Amino acid sequence: MNLQSNDFELFNIPMQFAQDRTVIDSRWKELQREAHPDKFAAQGGAAQRVAMQWSVRINEAYQRLKQPLSRASYVCELRGAPIQAENNTAMPTGFLLQQMEWREALDEANTLQAVEEIAVTVNKNGHDLLSKIEHVLDAEKNFIAAAELVRSLMFIERFAREVDARIDQLAP
Repeated sequence: MNLQSNDFELFNIPMQFAQDRTVIDSRWKELQREAHPDKFAAQGGAAQRVAMQWSVRINEAYQRLKQPLSRASYVCELRGAPIQAENNTAMPTGFLLQQMEWREALDEANTLQAVEEIAVTVNKNGHDLLSKIEHVLDAEKNFIAAAELVRSLMFIERFAREVDARIDQLAP
């Protein structure tokens, strides 16, 4: 193992968006067993500190790889198309209009059922976008286009959290 390896190399999985979550989970457990600081107790404090660094590195990689949005963002960055969400907020007009419609619908929704209907629409849209991201990253290898889609998915996920919060407010 090398601390400088990217997450995919560290986990010994292909550098692509599509991944089997069970493989990621089992590899994480394997790596954590190998690097657990308690295994190095007899070797002294320095060895335990190195093991702790490894444990932290493995956990960071796991958090990035297990979540589709962060994994997509990471693939884009590794392939030279950083997301730059804080600096690049330009979105296609159609997408912005859709966001405005959803926000208006959420503002006007005054029943739990109405908000849940919005949630279904938003979640389906997010799922469809994830499928598109997978195709653009893994089949087309168009990392710049994928980065734009990832930024769109970030907006959708943020809005989905707002919808969920509204459901929590209205739920009995």
